[in-house]
Amino acid sequence: MAVPTPTAETRWRCTLCGNLTRFDVTRSSKVVEYVHLDLAGAPNVEEREVLSESIETVRCRWCNAVDEVELVDRPGAEV
Repeated sequence: MAVPTPTAETRWRCTLCGNLTRFDVTRSSKVVEYVHLDLAGAPNVEEREVLSESIETVRCRWCNAVDEVELVDRPGAEV
């Protein structure tokens, strides 16, 4: 099941309990990072480019429902 991605005008809402604010999101991403190592060898990511990203699952923190989210309008967003 494809998980909808929120936009500037929409947000997630759990269809089972109505939660609007707490979700565990599992996502896959493919990135290119510019890593700068200091002289001791400690890494620091200085640039990050996301090549692709997809949401695999969304779990509601309130009721533990998995992939039971819908998109609803954000308050004050112009539709």
